[in-house]
Amino acid sequence: MHKTFSVSHVNFAYHTMQGEIPALSDISFDVNENEFLGIVGPSGCGKSTLLNLLCGLLTPESGTILLNQKPLDAKNRLQIGYMLQQDYLLEWRSILKNVLLGLEIRGEITAESKAYARQLLKQYGLDRFADARPGQLSGGMRQRAALVRTLVLQPKLLLLDEPFSALDYQTRLTVGNDIGSIIRKQHQTAILVTHDLSEAVSLADRVLILSSRPGSIRNIISIEMPAGLTPLERRNHPAFKDYFQKIWEELHETKQAEESV
Repeated sequence: MHKTFSVSHVNFAYHTMQGEIPALSDISFDVNENEFLGIVGPSGCGKSTLLNLLCGLLTPESGTILLNQKPLDAKNRLQIGYMLQQDYLLEWRSILKNVLLGLEIRGEITAESKAYARQLLKQYGLDRFADARPGQLSGGMRQRAALVRTLVLQPKLLLLDEPFSALDYQTRLTVGNDIGSIIRKQHQTAILVTHDLSEAVSLADRVLILSSRPGSIRNIISIEMPAGLTPLERRNHPAFKDYFQKIWEELHETKQAEESV
């Protein structure tokens, strides 16, 4: 099986006037092509720091990060799409022009790329709003537009940093189900950081559990459910509660160990 991403013995610390603050310790894992990996852990354990390392915004103090067996550099970082917690749509641009922003910055606006953008908008149920402004869309629709803006660049790897956290619970379930289903249908390799254990179990093929800061890998749990289930259908599968409980117990043991120190 082809490895899209390989992380080996990565360490990272923040340096301040008050001294060194270790954030991540000896992180090693692989992400296979077409795999959806979830990352969970206690608050402040370094989940977002890890994503920033994976996309090249931060540089490891030691260890290696390989994308398609090559070290991250300015060229292959363009193969990584990063979807943040906020949609950051520009209110003075239409939805279509927001979606085309990355292509515009890269100088890759063509008839073909515009057609692909419109195809994605239709696929995500946004084609009727191509000329609308972001303020005219609901929170869930804005998140779909933000994802389309990322996918139109055709990334080899998609990083998702709690992309549904700003939505109300019902919208979060609906948007998570829609986006998760489409990512799977497109066979997109993805890594999701989330505080929501239910979200991780419903979306991911495997869930990586980080310890308290400095974050290290406590466990990686494979989520084995029938192929073809949507995230909402996974939530209703008998195995769902067992995986949720197993991950929750790992995090609870981490918290107890931290409190006993």
